[in-house]
Amino acid sequence: MRCIICEKISLKIICRKCQRDYFVPVFNKRELSKDFFVHSFYEYDLLKELLNAKYQFYGDRIYNILGKLAFKKFGEEFEFPLIVDAIGVDDHVRHDFSHTAILTKHLKSHNIVPKYNLLKAQNIIKYAGKSLEFRKNNPRNFKYFGKKKKMVILVDDIVTTGSTLLEAKRCLEQNECEVLFALTLSDARF
Repeated sequence: MRCIICEKISLKIICRKCQRDYFVPVFNKRELSKDFFVHSFYEYDLLKELLNAKYQFYGDRIYNILGKLAFKKFGEEFEFPLIVDAIGVDDHVRHDFSHTAILTKHLKSHNIVPKYNLLKAQNIIKYAGKSLEFRKNNPRNFKYFGKKKKMVILVDDIVTTGSTLLEAKRCLEQNECEVLFALTLSDARF
């Protein structure tokens, strides 16, 4: 196999040298609403093509590499006095794997517990390339299937307008959960 970045022979889809040279996480923080922040690790332009791998059969390998580089490190360094659940935004398997479930898995640590299949969109329309107005007129209509009164970190791969994360946060709050913040691989405004 060849590295998809440098095209040299590699056992990994992104070789270790390219992982070290190009994918060092840089912590970014954006306020989506009053006191609700999304933290991301990479500039969108760096990941643009890789994020589209979620629609390909090999995308799970790319998301596992990025999850290990960014989310695993974050999980290991995260300190909080209580146990927190990490919940992927709509971790439904649509293309042989769930990209948000992969990212959520890598947050597992001494005080972060990954949870799966708890926050499901009832409307699965694609938002990629759509305007904020379109997103507002076509909400995801999330449904939460987990326990109430939990402390939560929301997980997604990218934040653009923030509408999906804000809608997910509202759904969790309606179920008496406290959303501490959201984590994404990339922020389109970063």
